[in-house]
Amino acid sequence: MSYQQFAYLYDQLMDDAPYTDWLSFIKTVVSNHYPDAKRFLDIGCGTGSLPILLAKEGFDVTGVDLSSDMLTVAKEKADQEKVQLSLFQQDMRELEGLGKYDCVTILCDSINYITTEEDVKRTFLSAKNHLETNGLLLFDVHSIHKIKNVFTGQTFGSNEEQLSYIWQCFEGELQNSVEHELSFFVQTGELYERYDEVHIQRTFPVDDYVIWLNECNFDVIDITADFLPESPHPFSERILFAAKMR
Repeated sequence: MSYQQFAYLYDQLMDDAPYTDWLSFIKTVVSNHYPDAKRFLDIGCGTGSLPILLAKEGFDVTGVDLSSDMLTVAKEKADQEKVQLSLFQQDMRELEGLGKYDCVTILCDSINYITTEEDVKRTFLSAKNHLETNGLLLFDVHSIHKIKNVFTGQTFGSNEEQLSYIWQCFEGELQNSVEHELSFFVQTGELYERYDEVHIQRTFPVDDYVIWLNECNFDVIDITADFLPESPHPFSERILFAAKMR
């Protein structure tokens, strides 16, 4: 998976992303389960939109992403917004040397880019190693329904003046996975340049995530769906997990 060109188009493409809903989810869980939380580690922070919102709420925020290009954009945005972010380029499965935090977040379905059971557990352990005792781990994933029935076999597109794209979704080789093939057409002067990306995402049953969290020394404290105060149902699209380290 490449994020090189995608990083610089990401905010335009994610203009309607539910960042305020993610922020509300975080604040609600923290208020209920760790009201004194101050230090946050946002894994898969991308271009920094969510960490910037957290920093504006008065939290001390560190962001981690695999893409140096994403982090470059995040640094530029943080400077423009006059907020302090610590940013590091690391793999979420192998975090090291980042200190301890009250809360670790892995949102915007970032964990769906981890496509094996073993690597999901490595990610949970990596997060645990950077949490204070009783610290919180918050993450979300696409549901199996969304992967199979909302994405797979669908084509999405946009035809704007300066940026157009075609986004095709194909069934992945792995169970409950999808391959996103994206072609972007970016206006440069009077011409358009084309950029292609392939992104693979996979999800797992809710019960599997719960089992793996327990194996990694977490207790699940809440599972909700689609930013509503209700348990997931067969047609839920985004599953949100809150867990506490034992």
